[in-house]
Amino acid sequence: MPTDPNLSLPWPQGRALPASFFDRDARLLARELLGKVIRHKCGNFWLSARIIETEAYYLAEKGSHASLGYTHKRRALFMDGGHIYMYYARGGDSLNFSAQGAGNAVLIKSAYAWQDIHSGEQALALMQANNPDAQGRTRALSKLCNGQTLLCKALGLHVPDWDAQPFDEQRLFVEDLGERPQQIVQCTRLGIPRGRDEQLPYRFVDAAFARYCTRNPLRRGQIAGKDFYLLNPEDDHR
Repeated sequence: MPTDPNLSLPWPQGRALPASFFDRDARLLARELLGKVIRHKCGNFWLSARIIETEAYYLAEKGSHASLGYTHKRRALFMDGGHIYMYYARGGDSLNFSAQGAGNAVLIKSAYAWQDIHSGEQALALMQANNPDAQGRTRALSKLCNGQTLLCKALGLHVPDWDAQPFDEQRLFVEDLGERPQQIVQCTRLGIPRGRDEQLPYRFVDAAFARYCTRNPLRRGQIAGKDFYLLNPEDDHR
């Protein structure tokens, strides 16, 4: 069932995730965020995308930014669950949410453009204008948010605006619309250097959207039980 309506949202029956939702283990949070919709207001439009791929990170493992120690730039990672951590990677902005426990967080790796009564054709057109392809052409929906920097670019999210900030229900929040993955793919994270705990299976993908994420974990040649695990949403997290 979706979360209860939040009357402070800009429309009736809105269901923004409260800060308490994020106060949970990072791997569990990474799974529970699949299917949720990020809403960001740009001008008069709400730009929206359904989360389809996440990665969990912990203070105690070498793949995380927090493992390098506390700095002012990384302060959001050490805040309570439900704060925004943004940083620059691969030439663009990246979006993360703090989880339970100092230094633990979830990276929003990719999403799929979402349309409804609050985010219509004009909002989608603005997302596409924000994120054209390398030749300046309009990106297909399947390519608009399929990567952490492409997602931020399409949604108009920037490090200076949101790093170390809480959610703002009038400008940026995550909404529970009752969408749930039927199966979840669990596998190793992407881009983790050798010797930095690259073997940890902390990446989660909505199986129905696997071909639209950063790199399809179900592509040809991948072996279930070796390269990935297929989970039901109610399964205990590994």
